[in-house]
Amino acid sequence: MESPFDDTYFMKKALQEAEAAFEKGEIPVGAVIVIKDRIIARAHNLTERLNDVTAHAEMQAITAAANFLGGKYLTDCTLYVTLEPCQMCAGALYWSQISRIVYGAPDDQRGFKTLGTTLHPKTQVISGVMADEASELLKRFFIEKRNLN
Repeated sequence: MESPFDDTYFMKKALQEAEAAFEKGEIPVGAVIVIKDRIIARAHNLTERLNDVTAHAEMQAITAAANFLGGKYLTDCTLYVTLEPCQMCAGALYWSQISRIVYGAPDDQRGFKTLGTTLHPKTQVISGVMADEASELLKRFFIEKRNLN
């Protein structure tokens, strides 16, 4: 029997996290980590709130998932994130040995692909899942930011 959960289902959960970041005045990036159709970590950007440049959604999710699993490796896990990971997050994902990364919108300036960052050789990457929705949220955030300044 096929699972009722697919990449779109979990990306919607990541988008909910991105909305939470938006509401807090954070750049709206959200992430969830899943193992066997179960969400084990939910996170969003907290760089402003924590005054920490490393507090990206992916970094928060990696830490939460590792704590949940009781170990540093995220094999058999999938990260769903609304924006293509940066090279810092891609480096952490490399070391976590995560099995899959599914992201929404590309980041043509700071994304790991543009910057040539290598992921773990066993990590599968799927891009463009709900990219339009993720891009729209980011655009709306920056338009509102500009209008406030």
